[in-house]
Amino acid sequence: MDTKKSYGGLDVFKMIAAFLVVAIHTSPLQSFSAEADFFLTRELARLAVPFFFMVTGHFVLADRLWGEEKDFDSVRCYLGKVAALYGVAIVLYLPIGIYAGHYKGLTLFGALRMLIFDGTFYHLWYFPALLLGILLVCLLGRFCSLRAAMAVSGVLYLIGLFGDSYWGLISSVPGISTVYELGFWLFTYTRNGIFLAPIFLVMGAWMKQRAEEVKPVPNAVGFGVSFALMTAEGFILRYFKLQRHDSMYLLLPVCMFFLYGLLLTWNRKSIGAFRTISTWIYILHPAVIVVVRGGAKAIGASAVLVDNSLIHYLAVCVGATAAAVAVALVLAHFRRPSFERDRAWIELDMAALAHNVKTLQGLVPENCQLMPAVKAEGYGHGALLISRELNRLGVKAFCVASVSEGVELRKGGVKGEILVLGYTHPKQFDLLRRYRLTQTVVDYPFAEELERYGKKVRVHIAIDTGMHRIGIPCDRRDEIYRVFEMKNLKVEGMFTHLCVSDSKDAEKIDFTESQGKAFFALAEDLSKKGYTCPKKHLAASNGVLNYPEFAGDYARVGIILYGVQSTSEDRNRSGAAFRPVLSLKARVACVRELAEGEGAGYGLAFVAKRPTKLATITIGYADGLSRGLSQGKGSVLIRGHKAPIAGRICMDQTLVDVTDVPDVQTGDIAVLIGRSGNEVLTAYDMADALGTITNEIFTCMGARLTRTVKRR
Repeated sequence: MDTKKSYGGLDVFKMIAAFLVVAIHTSPLQSFSAEADFFLTRELARLAVPFFFMVTGHFVLADRLWGEEKDFDSVRCYLGKVAALYGVAIVLYLPIGIYAGHYKGLTLFGALRMLIFDGTFYHLWYFPALLLGILLVCLLGRFCSLRAAMAVSGVLYLIGLFGDSYWGLISSVPGISTVYELGFWLFTYTRNGIFLAPIFLVMGAWMKQRAEEVKPVPNAVGFGVSFALMTAEGFILRYFKLQRHDSMYLLLPVCMFFLYGLLLTWNRKSIGAFRTISTWIYILHPAVIVVVRGGAKAIGASAVLVDNSLIHYLAVCVGATAAAVAVALVLAHFRRPSFERDRAWIELDMAALAHNVKTLQGLVPENCQLMPAVKAEGYGHGALLISRELNRLGVKAFCVASVSEGVELRKGGVKGEILVLGYTHPKQFDLLRRYRLTQTVVDYPFAEELERYGKKVRVHIAIDTGMHRIGIPCDRRDEIYRVFEMKNLKVEGMFTHLCVSDSKDAEKIDFTESQGKAFFALAEDLSKKGYTCPKKHLAASNGVLNYPEFAGDYARVGIILYGVQSTSEDRNRSGAAFRPVLSLKARVACVRELAEGEGAGYGLAFVAKRPTKLATITIGYADGLSRGLSQGKGSVLIRGHKAPIAGRICMDQTLVDVTDVPDVQTGDIAVLIGRSGNEVLTAYDMADALGTITNEIFTCMGARLTRTVKRR
């Protein structure tokens, strides 16, 4: 959900919509007035399912299909969750359906029609409609603007309208009615994922873009007028018996436009539990209907609990809500708790990561692939989270520092080449083969050790062109030739490291250029002698920015992938438009007042020079917040204001001076890296205060910090 706005109004109406769906299947007012029941179940309750579709369009599709960065992989993930829920519901209602005889004489075609269009039980049509509708909207999102998608889905809705509430107008028209009858052979109703769902999914996405513009009064008036007209429309269609079904009205999209806009203006606190409970009320209420009717018959209370339609409806609502709450509690018990809401956490902006990947791909030649460095927990960001996301973005090569880091990625499902840049102990050579890892030849004796292992190992040869850290020296040609000739080493690449590629000093530029020339001269020499070296790579982050002519087959991008550079000077020199991926946040645990002259913290190192208000935030040096930021060298942001660190940073907690920050309360978010209001604190600020580089800031972040994902 958006961070700028609360959507409690949508959450409340989702519960109301769930109870309206229950009304459709229980006819609460039938015992009193057929007209009143028609109004409730065939007019008012018809707002429910389109609302569900619009919520999905708003929160699942809007940014992913029509945002700055398309994210079809996230939509596929959502489709998988919906399909799994549909599968659970199918299994749940299978015994009831068999008992009721729904599947007698069912053919393979009939089963497929149920699964794809009609649902395997009467209310389950919603799930295939949602799945099919999202697939259609994704197709539109790939090729159309949001406006064009609205137009196409509107046409589909009008086509469906004449197979639903307006069937009587065309049922006797030759040709047209035949086409519709052919459609009804494929699906029972036009109330499905082709004709009904797309327009409301697209409308939800559209409403997301205008959420900040909506006003309560115009939408309230618009909804009142349009719903009154839709009510009249429904009763007229009923009077003239034009309806084949009654889920689609001409004015229904207009009503939903104003209703959704009105709910967006109800800016109350979001209620996440309502989302889960309302979903399970929808799924479970038919089963509760069976239980209520069977139970009433067993105790001789059918006259009260069944024959009285209003009491029957209320009994089903109570039972369905109780069952939904029970399911929600069970799911919550098994769901991983959201620790970041309690203490300190890292927030990862995956839209920023996607932007950085796209920017980097634009800086390197087309034949050069990104090989991100995800060592040291992805520079503190979370190696597995980042690597999985990079896989979804199409990145298929990674480099890590150790075999254990590579194994972690493989176990986490990361695909593509994983190059181990550092030394691996011979006892771990089996892991290289088991997890399909590529090993770096760190020097010639290590190559001999790998050869003695006696089994095929994929390797890249490190070449020392002047850094003198690892690698076979560039001028030791005979050793390099012998590595290529070792029968157990499958040489798939060769690389060097440009150790001063960040510098604009003339001497350092000459040195970097000499490294590149030496490396490519070696590659040419190897080629002339008949040695095949498929992949060659030199450039890391600064190499990509400053020496594009040295781009090889891979770019081993590191810190720049995460939206920052090592120093603020590097950032200022490059001017590259990257976006920081990581924010670091904690909570305010308590607030207390000090009189002038009072001390606080270890050693009473902070002494109040005026009446002071101190806040304790839930992060310390065990989380990677360096003690070097103590005594005002570092700051945090609370409620959009900067607050200096007071006294000495502790292992788990830190004091900050919030005297000039209004209304600080327990539970407020303290931002150490990131944005709060109009204020921003960057990793550069922290690094400059400590006299270090951003790489160290990120990689020192503690393991107990929870990593959370934000998608926009």
